[in-house]
Amino acid sequence: MLQSLLKTIAEIIYPATCNACKTKLKNRAAIDNFICLECWQKAKRNLPPFCYRCGRHLNANNLTKNICPSCVKREHYFDRAFSPCAYEGIMKKLIYEFKYNNKDYLGLPLSKFMINFIKEYSLPIELMDFIIPIPLHKMRLREREFNQAQLLSNYIAAEFKRIILPSALKRIRNTKSQTELSDKERLSNIRESFFVDDGHDMKNKNILLVDDVFTTGATTSEAAFTLKEAGANIVFVLTLAN
Repeated sequence: MLQSLLKTIAEIIYPATCNACKTKLKNRAAIDNFICLECWQKAKRNLPPFCYRCGRHLNANNLTKNICPSCVKREHYFDRAFSPCAYEGIMKKLIYEFKYNNKDYLGLPLSKFMINFIKEYSLPIELMDFIIPIPLHKMRLREREFNQAQLLSNYIAAEFKRIILPSALKRIRNTKSQTELSDKERLSNIRESFFVDDGHDMKNKNILLVDDVFTTGATTSEAAFTLKEAGANIVFVLTLAN
């Protein structure tokens, strides 16, 4: 009774607002009381046909090749990558709030984009032995207080009853943020940044790597390379947006 009363008072003083458009959610349809339904529907979905490497939507000029111009120019060490959304507009705002404004609770609604995508396109998650989130360096983790990739992984693993290994992949170097770097600088910046903890056997295992954003693929490719060097078989990548 008291908890219910306190919750009601809190809602009056601090009414829930959509984390994207900031409008009050009272009497509005919402996803987990964090994102209004209108913004949820406005988030631009990544639709087929997909590039068979990075998973981006292919335009008409690339349909016969099944690969986007970006992937033609570079080698990726993962086998395939997938993203349910485009990194723009509403989704870009939500990811910023999630990562940089300490809103770890957004992991729940954002993971639903990924879970729904897996179901809609029948991604073979049942063949994945482990789900591994892209790790943060311990200094970055201390600053942010949570790893956004691990939060997303937790919900995906729970939904599909997969094993999550949050500490199998370690980040050795506290690299610069990839955001402002050129493609070439990203590759150099991330090189030799990961290692597989000796306590985890990756031999012949199929891995689903999870992260929030796929830009050039430098980070996920380097992580996949490290896992394959440790004996992993197939490495798929799933990010929230690309």
